[in-house]
Amino acid sequence: MRILKKPIQFDWDKGNIKKNLIKHNVAISESEEVFSDINKILLKTANKKYNEKRGILIGTTKNRRLLFTVYTIRKDKIRIISVRDAHKKERIIYEKRIKTT
Repeated sequence: MRILKKPIQFDWDKGNIKKNLIKHNVAISESEEVFSDINKILLKTANKKYNEKRGILIGTTKNRRLLFTVYTIRKDKIRIISVRDAHKKERIIYEKRIKTT
């Protein structure tokens, strides 16, 4: 993934906004908060199904909700593809990271 030189900006697909809210009960503003988490975990995906690089971010919101986020960077903006509550294995990964920092 590229490092963005400008402040973080988001670009949303209208369908994904609705999908993430209905399916996972995650609003736009809440999903953007995880990018500010100082303990966030960034991972790369190896899935070649898409014609773009995608990243995975595990991080907490201001209300301490741990979210699993799939995103990509398009035209220097972050586009969130999917966001949901972190599963048990993802929580363990995040908690281990916090204990070691």
